[in-house]
Amino acid sequence: MARVRRGFKARRRRNKIFKLAKGFHFDRRTKWRQTVQTVVRALHYSFIGRKLLKRDMRRLWITRINAGAHTLGLSYSKLMGDLKKKDVQINRKMLADIVARDMKGFEAIVAVAK
Repeated sequence: MARVRRGFKARRRRNKIFKLAKGFHFDRRTKWRQTVQTVVRALHYSFIGRKLLKRDMRRLWITRINAGAHTLGLSYSKLMGDLKKKDVQINRKMLADIVARDMKGFEAIVAVAK
């Protein structure tokens, strides 16, 4: 069997990792072992960050809806319970946007829920 020189394949594999390390400083960008460790850690944290962003945005929406409901003399849980009973299918993201931009529209939604 012939000997395989791994130059092209190995370089392509390394360059893929080095490309992901663009913007890192010093040895984290140039030394193979440190680059691999840093890139793996960065990819892991970016995965976690995407989950945390969803969680944080939902908390923000709930806070905005709660503030809007309290201005109308209602609590968040009562409002959401009433909306569910009346089968009003509007998600928290849209409801928070309505609270922030169009208070008259929010008042109409609350009137439907009551």
